[in-house]
Amino acid sequence: MIILGLILLIIGFVTGIAIVWTIGMILLVVGLFLWLLGAMGHAVGGRRHYY
Repeated sequence: MIILGLILLIIGFVTGIAIVWTIGMILLVVGLFLWLLGAMGHAVGGRRHYY
């Protein structure tokens, strides 16, 4: 999710499409949040580790 968010951010920045930029930012933030929860030892979505 983090990598997809970064890819969408880059595509949105290069092409100038605002909705792609926004979706990329949302995916990046959600991915980092889930990664942080998984790193702290909390089960995320029934998984012990979130990748």
